[in-house]
Amino acid sequence: MEQVIIENPIINSPFEEPERHFRFTEDGITNEINETRRVSSYFIPVPKPKKKSKQQLTFATEWKQDRIKENEFINHVRARVAGWRQGGYPGITRTTSRLLEYWQRSEREPRLFFCQIEALETLIYTTEAAKKYGDAWIENELRKANEDANPLLYRIAFKMATGSGKTVVMAMLIAWHVLNKNAGKKDARFSDTFLIVTPGITIRDRLRVLLPNDPQNYYRKMDIVPPNLLNQLGKAKIIISNFHALKLKERNRASRLTKNILAGEKASPFTETPVQMVRRVCRELGNKKNILVINDEAHHCYRRKPESPEEKLKGDERKEAQKREEAARIWISGLETVKSKIGIKAIYDLSATPFFLSGSGYPEGTLFPWVVSDFSLIDAIECGIVKVPRVPIADDSMTGEQPTYRDLWFRIRDHLPKKGRKTQALSGEPKLPAILEGALKSLYENYEKYYRRWEQNAGAGTNGLTPPVFIVVCNNTNVSKLIFDYIAGWEKTLSDDSTIVVPGNMPVFSNEQNGTWSRRPNSILIDSEQLESGEAMSREFKKVAAREIEEFKSEYRARFPGRDADKLTDDDLLREVMNTVGKPGKLGERIKCVVSVSMLTEGWDANMVTHILGVRAFGTQLLCEQVVGRGLRRMSYTTVARRLQVNGKTVDLEAFPVEYAEVYGVPFSFIPCAGSNPDPQPGPEITHVRALADRISREILFPRLTGYRYELPCEKLKAVFTDESRLVLSNLDIPTKTENAPIVGESTILTLDDLKNRRVQEVVFLLAKLTLEKYFRDDEGNSKPWLFPQLLGITRRWLDECVVIKDNVFPQLLLLVQFANDAADRIYLAIVAAKSGDKTLKPILYPYDSTGSTRYVDFDTVRPTYKTDPDKCHISHVVADTESWEQKMAQTLEEMKEVFAYAKNHNIGLSIPYTINGQEKNYIPDFLVCLDDGAGKDDLLNLIIEVTGEKKKDKEAKVATARLLWAPAVNNHGGFGRWAFLEIDDPWNAKRVIRDFLKH
Repeated sequence: MEQVIIENPIINSPFEEPERHFRFTEDGITNEINETRRVSSYFIPVPKPKKKSKQQLTFATEWKQDRIKENEFINHVRARVAGWRQGGYPGITRTTSRLLEYWQRSEREPRLFFCQIEALETLIYTTEAAKKYGDAWIENELRKANEDANPLLYRIAFKMATGSGKTVVMAMLIAWHVLNKNAGKKDARFSDTFLIVTPGITIRDRLRVLLPNDPQNYYRKMDIVPPNLLNQLGKAKIIISNFHALKLKERNRASRLTKNILAGEKASPFTETPVQMVRRVCRELGNKKNILVINDEAHHCYRRKPESPEEKLKGDERKEAQKREEAARIWISGLETVKSKIGIKAIYDLSATPFFLSGSGYPEGTLFPWVVSDFSLIDAIECGIVKVPRVPIADDSMTGEQPTYRDLWFRIRDHLPKKGRKTQALSGEPKLPAILEGALKSLYENYEKYYRRWEQNAGAGTNGLTPPVFIVVCNNTNVSKLIFDYIAGWEKTLSDDSTIVVPGNMPVFSNEQNGTWSRRPNSILIDSEQLESGEAMSREFKKVAAREIEEFKSEYRARFPGRDADKLTDDDLLREVMNTVGKPGKLGERIKCVVSVSMLTEGWDANMVTHILGVRAFGTQLLCEQVVGRGLRRMSYTTVARRLQVNGKTVDLEAFPVEYAEVYGVPFSFIPCAGSNPDPQPGPEITHVRALADRISREILFPRLTGYRYELPCEKLKAVFTDESRLVLSNLDIPTKTENAPIVGESTILTLDDLKNRRVQEVVFLLAKLTLEKYFRDDEGNSKPWLFPQLLGITRRWLDECVVIKDNVFPQLLLLVQFANDAADRIYLAIVAAKSGDKTLKPILYPYDSTGSTRYVDFDTVRPTYKTDPDKCHISHVVADTESWEQKMAQTLEEMKEVFAYAKNHNIGLSIPYTINGQEKNYIPDFLVCLDDGAGKDDLLNLIIEVTGEKKKDKEAKVATARLLWAPAVNNHGGFGRWAFLEIDDPWNAKRVIRDFLKH
């Protein structure tokens, strides 16, 4: 069959449920698109052959149709959750409802991926709603699966591809639990106490963003929780630990003989007891019981299948299986001990690959049966959430079944030093097998094109863009040292015993500079397994990395003069360098090449990785996916408009531009995208737009409004109902009955009967309360509860006289948030219409963060930009939608002496609420300007400027609202300074228009 090449596999938006997928056949994936969501599937594990020849270059894990089987349980749950979503999320707490609405609001920045929302929806449905709608079988199936595999624990797993945002999902999960627990202290479904367990120190440190008091916490940074509720998260108790902490520690040092004599057949007195371990790990939880556990990269945590036959593994494969089994035993035994001592309510597992591997007693590649939600790597690729891995698909050699640089290990393994042959690998000129040297040179040549493009980007440094990163994954210390010396340089001993530094064979990666070692290395050698465990690095590794360690200590001293680098252990220093590769302003920011002993299988999330070389064995596609995953995190999350042809139709969608990771030596079988283009096409140039700390004097503050109200002259309320007061409820607005068909089994009908059974008096009470809280407040934001009885009577009249109920609907629909707000608006307008005399227009401010600021601007963009004047603008750039007028407007404002500060209103947060055709919308004006209109710098005029092109109906409504409602309301408030609105139709005449405006 002819090889299929898919140039750009992004066919779905990351923010919506996938609507398309590439079809599989018996020959693998095709470029044919099916216009449905891909069902969750797994690949049936195939037993390995008893004999394996050196010529066997493939293994039985290819992605082909005859090996695919549906995950019936996951697909059935997915269908039930989808039906519940379409029905408006009935049966959940008010807190949960508010969070779901907050996470999905259209104006949020940054936007959450659909897969993140769906993971939480699945957990929420399972926990809060499933039993109410006849789906108790979901929990029953999960408990049965756990009884078979984890009899002492209740685990729920979420399969989420690398780069799809598992950490954000953890933050959403914690927020959901904590806010609900605060709202209902006795609700046993929720908890405010968490133990987060990770596979290593890298992830443990990275997950500090889940601590509410961390400066970079995700609850604020990713806008997970409304700002007015952030303080509630501080009540949670959260511990983050790597699983190694669950191992019983040695309390006292003694020789092995002494330990054996004193212990005999009893438990060793030198080792802590399980109770002491739990006390040590969970000390900060106090006397909290029945905690929640979150396992990150949970495929490391399992119990070996009882009475399973021992697998016959050899060599490195056997050693790796033993390491995995020991780690899994420590992890799961530790959690069982925690449960026995303080109780565990549930364990939430998150992993890109929640599969059993070799040595577990299960067929390798078997999916954990407690997985409820699946967003696979191929889904992430088709949605553009991750980079696309490109592997060799053909070459001009083809001496085996696969291209040479795809099955690299089988061709070079016998020509590389084995572990233990120290003298061969640790000294002298590095000599590589020809095929390995060819692979390095070929991949490096392609890397250099990426690097030169970064180098030529004059704004890369100021925009926070670090260089692309090349990683090499090796099987042992000797091989890694050999490759590292070849890449970065080595010391040659001369006849007089002096040494000279020989440059590396790859100039961009070479650590040699002017005949000596560079003070800022371009390449680094690390042992990722030892760094992750937190144990001291081996003496052997410290010996080969001694020079790099000293160089980084020197750089550390130069960067941080007040700190003592000698107090840092070598392990701490290398871990800091590794963890900050690709991070601007950090110790590892300029690292371009990482040579790793052991696999970088998870946690290392440098998003600038563009090239990966595997120099080791890969026994399964799962291990391939884990290593390739290190290069899958996107560099840019700025969307572009994408148009594609699907089965003769034109489809437009908002998508990320395609990014690639070039991969050699990892026999990864997935989407066949051509590898190592001779001249890779550049992605869009990214500009980092941000508020700059040294320009804080040009910060602009502004009010954040949700609407407008009138301050009425007296507090005796009446209402005059008109045609505008009428509200029609029908099935056109929301379905009240939904038929849902599962993958297997009978169809079912979902209804809103639970809502229909609520009392009408509850509707009246809610609407009156909402009208009071929304519109009847004093200038300090306090409501006026003495007006509630009057509002109750007016609301009852409105419900009787103005609400039209059509077939199959009921007035209780007004309990839904959108309808309730619409009703409150109509009631309030009827009250305003009945009042005679003067009415003062006032703003309705956001209940939280009522004052916005330019100081929070921080985002990336591929749009045209204009670099701003430091004396005029707090923000680094003006973002343009065109190639000219925004730039001209910015230039004009910078030239005007009257202008003290200005900002383009892009991702700043200033919006003007307005109504058109009965729909409430938000208008984003163009510029925000602070200028001196003659009143002096202590009383600047805040001028909102809109640059208008073609006149349209909605633009007229926006401008009228800004001029006649927004500005007067804010000025009447008196707490935000003076405000005005100005419309300009020609940026090239803006100076004259602004100055004429200031004269009047």
